[in-house]
Order: sequence, then C-alpha cells, then structure tokens
Amino acid sequence: MTPAARVQTAIEILDTIAAAARDGGPPADAIFAEAMRARRYAGSKDRRAIRNHVYDAIRNVRSAPVSGRAAMLALADADPELAVLFDGAAYGPAVITADEPRAETGLATPALLKLFDPLVGKAECAAMLARAPLDLRANRLHSSRAELATIFPDGEAITGLADGWRLPGETAAVQHAAYAEGQFEVQDAASQLAAVALAAEAGQTIVDLCAGAGGKTLAIASAINDEAAILACDTNRARLQQLPPRANRAGATQIETLLLNPGQEVAMLADRMGKADRVIVDAPCSGSGTWRRSPELRWRSTPARLDRHVADQTKLLALGADLVAPGGKLLYAVCSIIAREGRAQVDEFLTRHPGWTADTDILPDGVGRPAGRGFLLTPGHDGCDGFFLARLTSPC
Repeated sequence: MTPAARVQTAIEILDTIAAAARDGGPPADAIFAEAMRARRYAGSKDRRAIRNHVYDAIRNVRSAPVSGRAAMLALADADPELAVLFDGAAYGPAVITADEPRAETGLATPALLKLFDPLVGKAECAAMLARAPLDLRANRLHSSRAELATIFPDGEAITGLADGWRLPGETAAVQHAAYAEGQFEVQDAASQLAAVALAAEAGQTIVDLCAGAGGKTLAIASAINDEAAILACDTNRARLQQLPPRANRAGATQIETLLLNPGQEVAMLADRMGKADRVIVDAPCSGSGTWRRSPELRWRSTPARLDRHVADQTKLLALGADLVAPGGKLLYAVCSIIAREGRAQVDEFLTRHPGWTADTDILPDGVGRPAGRGFLLTPGHDGCDGFFLARLTSPC
C-alpha cells in the first residue's frame, strides 16, 4: 500500500468507529481487526501504519467526529508530512480544502471535563491520553516478581505493589512460555491495587460481585495463596466463562463461578446474604480512567449512559452491602475519574446505610490521593489507569 492509501484506509476505519461510538456498536479494537481481515492484501507494515493513524486521530479528537476525514484532517493540520499525503492520488484521500470540517481536538468536551473529580487538573490531561505501559502481576502460586525480573529484565518494579512489574507497552509478554505456565497475568497497576485494598485474608469468604473475566478474582487468590473461598459472579456469560481456564492455569483452586440472571441477582444470592467477610464491587462505569487504553470511550460518553452507570452502581453497592457479614468489608471500585461515579456515589451510600464507615488506610504509602471518603488513582499522579477505590466496613 502507498502511504496515501494507508491514510485513506484509516479514514474509512475511523468512519466506522465514530458511528459505533454514537450507536453503541463494537469497540475500536474489534472494528480495526475486522477491517484488517477484510484487507488481507495489507502487509504488517501497512497494518501498523494504519493503526497508528487511527489511534493518533482518536487520541487527538475529543468527541465522535462527523467523519473519519474530519478526524484525520485535525491531525494533518498540525503535521505537514501527513498533510502532503492528501494529494488526490489513486486510493489516497482527496486534496485538502480550507473550508471542509475539522474535528475538535482536546481531551474531552467542556461538559465532560466539568464532571471530573476535583483532583483531576490540567496537569493530568496529557497523561490521560499517553500510551499506557504493560503491567504484569506475578502469580504467587507459581512465581514471583524476582522471577519476572529475570524473564523480562527491561522492566521495573511498580510502586506499592509487591507483585507488580512494568514493561514497555509494545512488549509481547503473553507470547512467552511463562504466561502459559501461569507465572503472571497482564493487569494494570490500578487493578492490582484494588485487590490489595480489599485486604482479604486466608480463610475468609469472599465475593467478587462483578468479576468479569476474573482479573481481580485471580489477584485476590494469588495474594492469599489460594487459601480462601472466592465466589466470582457476573451477568455476562462470555466474560465469566473465561475465568475457569484462567484459574486453572494460575493454580487457583478455591474459585467458584456463578452466572447471575439480570434482575434476579438478589434471589440467586439469597443463601449468601450476610455471610461474606469481603465483597468487591468492581462496578460498570464510564471507563473514563482507561482512556489511555481505550481512547474512543471519550466518544461514547453521554449524559444518558452516565446516568445508567450511576444507577447500576447504586444497585450493586446495595446488593454488595447485603452480602457482607457484620464487621466485614465492602470494596467499591470503578475505573473512572468522574466524581458522580466515585466520591459522590460513596457519600450517598453512607447516607443510605447508617453505621457503615469508610476506611482511611487502604493503599500503600505514597499511592493514590484521598477523594472524599475514598481514594483516587490517576495516570499523572500514580502512573496507572484512573481508578476510584473506597473500602467500607459494615457495623458489627
């Protein structure tokens, strides 16, 4: 493919990604993969160049553009080498005209910026869209961070995490035999810190209410050396089905999965109520803390979607509280930097649940910042995904 043809292909893919963002369609990675399957003539260099164009445009544009061309033009206006590829050649993009629309650039729309937690200032903006590193978590059941350091010597320890090892983002770690042997998992430092903040102990009864594919479930099992019963729940069958083989690879034998039917969660968990020593609610959210990895989520943010997330979080927190035994602890976690999903959600929970208290010492020294009655992790301050964490203790 010519350089100009690569740009035109990126424009066509961006058209599909923007439409999917507006209509709730598939994520950008899935769209890109399908587009490349349909263009088998594209070589590895072509695919890499097209991907760079697509994601550079997504990171540069603050909301879903009117067209993929408008997004690429916003890049070309600041990049003369890109602009010259708009030359009207065969298979390439048409020549640029001064009056055609350009997408608006920036981190997010003014309306969305106003929703950020007060701790997220202007200094965070660049970090929010920088390319993320690759974080690994050593699985204590099979390995250690020292062993990861031997396998991947170009990495570095992650502050506050005994098992965390950070590598350059382009590292193909999962292709190493150590991954197949269960020695490590790929997991952002913020998610690892959530498992630490739960403060689980051997012999306890633990419920992961929104387990998904089980990343935090496995981190908890590793931290307690597989010495506690963990119930991993979710309403998404496809995601939850990924956990058993992952647990088998990790050597975690005390994990039970439970697929919940939406709207029937209370009935299906009736025999578990009031019995769990620890419950983690990693609730569905805007995903605003993960923009480094999924920058097109900015294009999907709407007031209606945020309202639905907040309502779901409220219900899940209430369900999680009912599962906690007297004196037990509930960890609320969202990969969000939006105040409504973080500190405000916890304030409302504590108002509705008299006698519950928020713990004040849940993260390692120097990690995170107090945000209301919880803690906020951000890319700029902590070098990890944006995350809000609050650990709440039930009255005895």
